Amino acid sequence: MADDRTASANIALLIDADNASPASLDPVLTVLAELGTVNIRRAYGNWSKSSLSGWSALMHQYAIEPHQQFDVTKGKNATDMKMRTDAMDLLYTRRVDGFGIMSSDSDFAPLVMRIRQDGLPIYGFGTAVTPVSFKQACTRFIDVSALDSKSDAEPPARTQIDQDLINLFAHAIAASKRDEKGFASLSEVGNRAGSRSSFDARSYGYSRLSELIDAIPNFQTERREGGAMFVRRVR
Repeated sequence: MADDRTASANIALLIDADNASPASLDPVLTVLAELGTVNIRRAYGNWSKSSLSGWSALMHQYAIEPHQQFDVTKGKNATDMKMRTDAMDLLYTRRVDGFGIMSSDSDFAPLVMRIRQDGLPIYGFGTAVTPVSFKQACTRFIDVSALDSKSDAEPPARTQIDQDLINLFAHAIAASKRDEKGFASLSEVGNRAGSRSSFDARSYGYSRLSELIDAIPNFQTERREGGAMFVRRVR
């Protein structure tokens, strides 16, 4: 459960409608509730395009403020430029405590890095083909395909765990304080891994870091008195 401070935090969600699926909006809002209340909701695009009709249908339902951007110059993305301008306006007015950006466009990587320099968390939501420059710039990047589920009874799709993620956890464990059995606090391991990478357990089809770690045979977890989880490398 979120504490009062988190619940009162003002979060802005900026949507690149040209590069984001409306089917992902509901789970994205659920994830952003971790940061606070999503009071600012803006979607950007040329609403005269038939390809954006799915977004148009959600404007009233989710209280999203549409921003019209005409394609006035070939080769120039007016939507991206308007989103970047608005994000910087919000940053400088100190009106927000965190951001969410729905897009798979690497052009937003410099904006994300600038926002993080002010100490604000920023979550990115895109597809698996999103360029790594944008993924790694975010505090957390989440593959929206892993968030979408056809029903609550249907288990989420699992994404293959690669060697880079295993190495990330192994290095985080090695850098953490360990007991005589080699176990380190999962909380500390998660914090260390998160400082080096924008990974999120939900991108791999798991709702929690503990579930993701449990699925990797290279590591062993142990829940101790009080419910705290500890982890060690076994191979």
